[in-house]
Amino acid sequence: MKQYKVTVNGTAYEITLEAIDASEVKAAPVAAPAAAPAPVAAPAPVASAPAGGETVNAPMPGNILDIKVANGASVKKGDVLIILEAMKMENEIMAPCDGTVNVVVTKGSAVETGAVLCTIA
Repeated sequence: MKQYKVTVNGTAYEITLEAIDASEVKAAPVAAPAAAPAPVAAPAPVASAPAGGETVNAPMPGNILDIKVANGASVKKGDVLIILEAMKMENEIMAPCDGTVNVVVTKGSAVETGAVLCTIA
């Protein structure tokens, strides 16, 4: 047996350790491997663009502060469609192309990254 003095956070402790040989060591039973988790299905798309149209998705999670266009309005590439607040910053979501807009979200709603905000046909 060996005795040691150990100091932990300013308090001194005396400990005694006993040496043992390998024949005295008992192996712990090995647990069976856990079953693999079942695959998770991909979420269904919320909305899809009309034929030949384009979806405008949320680039980040946030809250819809304002919707600058009405359903059925004609927009030009670069027009501001929606104001998305994320991390206390207002982000302008702009039209990626010319067309007629169909807004899917409502003012005040919370969205996740990739959520469909509107479609442009």
